[in-house]
Amino acid sequence: MNFKYAKRMANLGTETAFEVLAKAKKLEAEGKHIIHLEIGEPDFPTPDNISQAAIKSIQAGDTHYTPSNGILPLRESIARYMTRTRGVDFSADEVVMMPGGKPVMFFAIIALIDEGDEVIYPNPGFPIYESMIKFMGGKPVPIPLKEEKGFAFDPEDLRKLITPKTKLLIINTPQNPTGGILTKDVIMKIADIIKDKDIWVLSDEIYSRLIFTGEHFSITQIPGFKERTIILDGFSKYYAMTGWRAGFGVMNKEIAPLIAKLATNSVSCTNAFVQKGCIEALEGPQDSVDKMKAEFLARRDIIVEGLNSIKGFSCIVPDGAFYAFPNITKTGYNSRELCDHLLYKGNVAALSGTAFGEYGEGYLRFSYANSRENIKEAIKRIKEVM
Repeated sequence: MNFKYAKRMANLGTETAFEVLAKAKKLEAEGKHIIHLEIGEPDFPTPDNISQAAIKSIQAGDTHYTPSNGILPLRESIARYMTRTRGVDFSADEVVMMPGGKPVMFFAIIALIDEGDEVIYPNPGFPIYESMIKFMGGKPVPIPLKEEKGFAFDPEDLRKLITPKTKLLIINTPQNPTGGILTKDVIMKIADIIKDKDIWVLSDEIYSRLIFTGEHFSITQIPGFKERTIILDGFSKYYAMTGWRAGFGVMNKEIAPLIAKLATNSVSCTNAFVQKGCIEALEGPQDSVDKMKAEFLARRDIIVEGLNSIKGFSCIVPDGAFYAFPNITKTGYNSRELCDHLLYKGNVAALSGTAFGEYGEGYLRFSYANSRENIKEAIKRIKEVM
């Protein structure tokens, strides 16, 4: 028998973080003590008030299907939250609740991109952007994030990459993997470049509440851009709810039903009692978010100072998220070689910059979603093996 897979499967990428995690787990099974700085998820527990709200929801019988776009009370809560944090009026009809942030990304690209359409996306950047573009037959057009610009991209580079086939621009601020942000000035320049062009924007703002310098600025705050932008946000990063699978998209009322229809045809809906937990997350006390952010700031300072003390490493201070992205070009290793060296010789799991695209060569990504003690120990181990 000679069964064949669909040709499009060859275009599907992955997240290297999970591959490195598997390698690290194998070493742990062999008795090694690995410090995990590869996975991008908060190491804090979900706040108890959120968990209790979900438990009560289960006990109340909220264990059945919900509308594909999410229950109305949650969409209303998200709309209020987005209006408050972005300074732009949003309604529940513009919100689509999803089981995680990735479906928002995936469904947006499915809904907008035909074969041959070009999509400009940040590189190094979240690897699923490129994977989904290729999967749908689109042409990924990377725009380099530059260390000398704080890992923002040069708007003039954007201008040069736009062609009549450009259909979508993906922006991410604060950014994974660099921790960089796009300032208001840069976003205003981006908007000016594309304002007269038929180009959609997918604005990945999943780390918007984890900014250490300045304030988050969304492109939807610029007149005329709310209608052409899909915001991706969610609960995973702020409320330590990665395993709950709770994300949402905010978009105009015409495309929202199309995204919901894609959910109907695939995932059906988001877990009912998870949605009740999400309402509590937004409406309940926010002190856990503030404490987590303060702890991340303290860890950031520790890891940046530590990385800069290692010969051959150079790390600028990230302004957001919980990632450090040091330049390692002076170590004599390429990114993948050094990543393996640190794992197998130093028992420290990190990610190669090339896991996030071609422009990630010469860098590593460290997630400082780990304890201060473990971060200090990781720095010690790296120094020893270098």
